[in-house]
Amino acid sequence: MENSRRNILIIVLSLFIVCLCVALIGAGLLGYFFPINRIISLSSTNEPVALITDVPTPIPTETQETLPSPTEISNPTPTEEASEPLPTAEATEPPPEESISPDIAAQMEQIESEVIGLRNLQPSGTVKRSLLTRSQLREKLETDFFEDYTPEEARDDSIVLAALGLLESGFDMFTFYQDLLSEQIAGQYDHTKKEMDVIQGVGFGGPERLTYAHEYAHALQDQNFDIENGLNYTDESCEEDSERCAAIQALLEGDASKLELEWFTNYSTNQDLIDIQNFYADYESPVYDNAPAFLREDFIFPYTFGQAFVEYLYNISGWDAVDEAYRNVPVSTEQILHPERYPLDQPENIEIPDLSPSLGDGWFELDKGVMGEWYTFLILAHGQQPEARLADFEAQAASDGWGGDVYVVYYNEQTGSVVLILHTSWESVNDANQFYNAFQKHSTARFGEPTDVQIDRLGWTHPGGYTQLNTQNQFTTWILAPDLGMVEMIRSTIQGEE
Repeated sequence: MENSRRNILIIVLSLFIVCLCVALIGAGLLGYFFPINRIISLSSTNEPVALITDVPTPIPTETQETLPSPTEISNPTPTEEASEPLPTAEATEPPPEESISPDIAAQMEQIESEVIGLRNLQPSGTVKRSLLTRSQLREKLETDFFEDYTPEEARDDSIVLAALGLLESGFDMFTFYQDLLSEQIAGQYDHTKKEMDVIQGVGFGGPERLTYAHEYAHALQDQNFDIENGLNYTDESCEEDSERCAAIQALLEGDASKLELEWFTNYSTNQDLIDIQNFYADYESPVYDNAPAFLREDFIFPYTFGQAFVEYLYNISGWDAVDEAYRNVPVSTEQILHPERYPLDQPENIEIPDLSPSLGDGWFELDKGVMGEWYTFLILAHGQQPEARLADFEAQAASDGWGGDVYVVYYNEQTGSVVLILHTSWESVNDANQFYNAFQKHSTARFGEPTDVQIDRLGWTHPGGYTQLNTQNQFTTWILAPDLGMVEMIRSTIQGEE
């Protein structure tokens, strides 16, 4: 599992599914879906994929706006008549931009003009745009994604995530991604090729128009702030700092999500809403619905919390404050989760010694990176075993004092054994103790009653190994290894370096 590939894909899509969900539940709240994110190994391609999903009731925030009712979206605009579905046949080849009908091209240009006015950003050029069938876009994305993501890398991901308690052992990550791409594609903006693709169903109706507004927001971001070079959002930078990568993605998606909601509120038509409702009425997402619990939560992180982050900045001084965030990007999921801590609360750089020489023959480093506050929360609240999941509020409180961490996973190919170390610095001793107590509850449910209880450490013997959590000052160290002797060696090495 390589953090370098976790989310170079800018997932920019499924807004229309969420907007529809909002309309149906009448809650006036908007949430978004992010497919392949965070610690999971991602393709190193810079080409974004666009997925859709059935998002249940999204996370509410005080700053989110309210969608109008169908009767309120009746103001006549130049797009009212144009939003009628335009029947089109399934193409066998991706249609070039010049093949887009004049009616649809006019709608796209109108949406672009509206998005520009709402976002107060000026374009610096045009964007190549295509309407593709679902199968065409799926084939395009699968070619790019699986060119850089192999079954062997997917296996490594599964090993690490299983050790963390987030996946069942042997989970087939490669097949899961294949199925997810087949189910969830909606559109994409490729910030390396400056291209935009939107799935076209039976026309260019409400779902496509809403998706286009979101995608074009990403194009404006790129033209004004340069996603790859200006934000340093690349494979290499994400490999070096995965937390920063996750925070930038939340900024990008939160910005586009807020903008898309404003477009929907100000410019959508009655027909748009009808189209979206009709689409959603028949939509099914069995792959997403049956995905591991932590993945379902992680998928929507950049949309729900990203939008709340952007709303927080917007309420300070409008889009100028959001623009400033592109010049001084957030650097951790902690800052996204707690926007009031941005930009002053910087994550601490944590290091641990290389344990490869001490582990002996056959061991090699499989993965190394930063877990961050968000994934610390997911481990406690949304792991594979339902009985080991803490309530969200309890896990949030336990992860809230995160200050910085480093994790590393070693693997022995011959024996199939795993060593996992998560070394975390907390903001205070009290924060460390709060996590310590929460982890005790979580791990006791996962592994059974602890077999070693001391004032500064807890140990659990379980099939396949031994798990220990110890605390020292404001640090906690979680170690999972084949036996107690190896755990003690690792603990003494790490604590000796502090």
